[in-house]
Amino acid sequence: MPVRNEASFIETSLRTVLLQDYPSENMEVIVVDGMSTDQTRNRVLSLFAEYPNISTQVLENPGKIVPTAMNIGIRVARGEWIVRMDGHSEYPTNYLSECLETSQRTSADNVGGLFISQPPKDSIGPRFVQAITTHRFGVGNADYRLNAREGLADTVPYGCYRRSVFAQIGWYDERLVRNQDYELNARLHKAGGLVWRNPDIKIYYHNQSTFLGLLRQAIFTGEWNPWMWYVAPYSLSLRHGIPGLFVFSILFSSIVFVFSYWGGVLLLAIIIPYFILALLSAGQQAVRYGWWMTLLLPFMFLAYHLAYGLGTIWGILLLLVRRAPVQMEQEPWANAGRYRAWPIKG
Repeated sequence: MPVRNEASFIETSLRTVLLQDYPSENMEVIVVDGMSTDQTRNRVLSLFAEYPNISTQVLENPGKIVPTAMNIGIRVARGEWIVRMDGHSEYPTNYLSECLETSQRTSADNVGGLFISQPPKDSIGPRFVQAITTHRFGVGNADYRLNAREGLADTVPYGCYRRSVFAQIGWYDERLVRNQDYELNARLHKAGGLVWRNPDIKIYYHNQSTFLGLLRQAIFTGEWNPWMWYVAPYSLSLRHGIPGLFVFSILFSSIVFVFSYWGGVLLLAIIIPYFILALLSAGQQAVRYGWWMTLLLPFMFLAYHLAYGLGTIWGILLLLVRRAPVQMEQEPWANAGRYRAWPIKG
């Protein structure tokens, strides 16, 4: 479990891991802390002390990002399966059992389930975030957010990997602050591996607590998509590129409109179908989450897609001028051997 400054969530999240129905003698729990500046470490250590029957470790991650944390944890983990967890989520007691059963039944190299988006508090902002991120119009074909059926998948949240996967295809790419899970699964597919989604495996994820937080996340994620494509062309996905194409088409038609009315025609041809779909999607989500959001939700869909698309375009521009951070590192796992997994003393 990679964590950094998760003091407000970590006890709730980690306790659901420690209370799994999987035999405790056959599991170990490794928390890799990204140099937290809050009470995360102390709360983890205190909680671990309540479960002396489970093998536990707390390690330090000077790299502070998820891929470095995962590589530190994988290096010291002893299990035949490596399950990537998250400190911002909660897990049913049968989570590990379902992961292992699915892996053994399907012989898949990586298995996972569905995100069940949970607002961290019952207020307007988190409910809008939940509505946007649980509809196909909002997140495209990210089936792990959409109650998809069991079967093959391009990626799954977090993932339960056979340990042999990392020996075969390599570790997490530490150049990727974002999208490292997607890239790893794309690399696994490229090597002929199998990724499997089982909707019985559920992750209760605490989504962003504000709409502005979601927009910042969208810009950041959109920015990292072309950087992922740059280091791993096999990870190119239409789902990740559509918001950028959408924003580019709006900008292009707006510029053309300055010189010709055909630009206005093109702009309307883009905007009108978009808002029809946005209104229909908003109505569907209003049935699920409350009619009070019907009028605002189409514009919030638009803001989310614009933020994501602008992030993607900005990421491409930085690549073109060779200012993207991934262009500063040459090795696929440049820091994998650099950090020592320092234990944290209680």
